[in-house]
Amino acid sequence: MERPMKWRAGDWVEVRSKEEILGTLDSRGRLEELPFMPEMFRYCGQRFRVYKRAHKTCDTVSRTGGRRLKDAVHLELRCDGEAHGGCQAACLLFWKTAWLKPVDGPGEASSGRDRSTDTPAPDSCTEEHVRVAASRNDPAAEPGETVYVCQATELTRITEYLPWWDMRQYLEDVTSGNVTVGRLFCGMVYACFWEVLEHSGNALGGALVRFYDRYHRLWGGLPFPRKMGTIPADRGTPTIALNLQPGELVRVRTHEEILSTLNTEGKNRGLSFDGEQVPFCGGVYRVRSRVSTFIDESTGRMKSMKNDAVILEGVWCQARYSDCRMMCPRSIYSWWREIWLERVSEGGGDVKAPPR
Repeated sequence: MERPMKWRAGDWVEVRSKEEILGTLDSRGRLEELPFMPEMFRYCGQRFRVYKRAHKTCDTVSRTGGRRLKDAVHLELRCDGEAHGGCQAACLLFWKTAWLKPVDGPGEASSGRDRSTDTPAPDSCTEEHVRVAASRNDPAAEPGETVYVCQATELTRITEYLPWWDMRQYLEDVTSGNVTVGRLFCGMVYACFWEVLEHSGNALGGALVRFYDRYHRLWGGLPFPRKMGTIPADRGTPTIALNLQPGELVRVRTHEEILSTLNTEGKNRGLSFDGEQVPFCGGVYRVRSRVSTFIDESTGRMKSMKNDAVILEGVWCQARYSDCRMMCPRSIYSWWREIWLERVSEGGGDVKAPPR
């Protein structure tokens, strides 16, 4: 049996042919419970860089923290929701190493099927099987309602619990090229601070946050990112309608300006402003898309937002401040209320490059 590849971030790979990949899947379109989704077929035979090794991920289904995943990577490719009701979450796709092969660079993709690398599957699988498996029957569903199945909804089935104190994951974060030693050090400082803060009283906690804000530059970090707003939770929060469209430039408002729009639960009209969004405050970015519908990963049902949000190019969670899932490589896009942004004209600021 061929040993799984341990690719590093930046390595070049080629997605195997459709026939090769189907040969690795069971009749439900899965390999080791990980679904190969219909949206992934279009990339067969093409070459891409490894974005990050997906040796771990975060649990967005049951909120258990970090999860361990075997023999998978992320490429710089995201789901467009074509086979999943037009879901607009744009999740990063998981790729089993069996679906990829190493190449030297971005040259022409090889043609034909490499039969020497076929992996026999217990059951035959066709493209139609994969498409049918993108949804499931649910007796509790409303008439005409589709319940979807995707890599995100199956997350707890394809992974196992990863304790935050397992230091091997952080070593692999660095050796895989997912993060730098400096980024890991900053994350460790924050994690230690958060642990102390969690066991402090209000008075001591306030003093610790002020200390953090004053001396954060010593470890290359940002001011304390998990502050809440002051608007009572039972009161409405302000809104602004900018009708932002893909391609427009916006500047993210300062952290202090955004805090003024949040309630004491850190939300604006039900949408949380997360600490992972703080590093982007003050930056100029281009609007990628609007978000109005998305799949609820815990149920597989499509949900509609009462108030639209927007996604910005290159602005995703870097897991710097994520409790129990630090340095998760999943890079989930952050969602932004328009009141947290301001439109700028072309040339009104330097557009930030996507972070690595």
